[in-house]
Amino acid sequence: MPLFDRGGYSELPEFEQARTDLEEAIEAVKWPPGSTDFAIYPESGKKSGEGNGVVPIKEAFAAAISSRGWALEVKAPRRATPESHGEIKGSRPGAFDAHLTFANPVLRPFAAEWETGNISSSHRAINRIALGIMSYYLSGGVLILPSKNFAQYLTDRIGNAPELEPYYRLWQQWQLATPSYLAIVVVEHDRISLDVPRIRKGTDGRARV
Repeated sequence: MPLFDRGGYSELPEFEQARTDLEEAIEAVKWPPGSTDFAIYPESGKKSGEGNGVVPIKEAFAAAISSRGWALEVKAPRRATPESHGEIKGSRPGAFDAHLTFANPVLRPFAAEWETGNISSSHRAINRIALGIMSYYLSGGVLILPSKNFAQYLTDRIGNAPELEPYYRLWQQWQLATPSYLAIVVVEHDRISLDVPRIRKGTDGRARV
C-alpha cells in the first residue's frame, strides 16, 4: 500500500525498474529452497521451539535483489547541520537492507527493508526510510512484511501489516520531498503443508529468530 506517491513518482521509469526488481526478488523466495512456490509448515510460533523462523526468508530475498544490482546493508550518510559548524557527531539510523542507486543522477536512491523483527522494528524501518526522504538522500522506499495470515506461522510478535494500519493516517501527514514514494508491501505464503520442513530459527536475539 502506498503511503506517499508524490510528484508522479510511480510513473517514472526508475520506479518501474525498482518495482520490477522488487516483485521478481520477492517471487524468487521459495520454501523449501528449490521449490516452485512457497509452502509454510502450519505451526504457530508462539511457543519456544515451534513455528518458523524468518531470517532464511530475508536472506533469500537479499540474494535475489542483490543479483539485480541492488547494494545490501547501505548506511545512511552522516549529515552536518549549520549548527554543527561542519562537525558530524552522534549516531545515525541503521543500514538499509537493500539500496538501489539509479542511473539517473537527478533521482536519489531507493531503499527496501525486509522485516525480521517485532513491531517496534517495523516502526524504526518506516522512520528510517522517511528520514532518508526528508533528508534528501533517498527518493523512496518500501517496507516488506508479512500478512496476518502469514505472521501466525512465524516467530511470535513478528512485525506484520495489520499492526501498522492504525498509523497510516499519521504517516500520511508527514511532509516528504517531491517527488517521493513510500509504501508497505505485504507478502504471504502460497500454501500450507505438513510435508515441508519448518524454516530454521536463529539463536542470537529477537531479530534473528
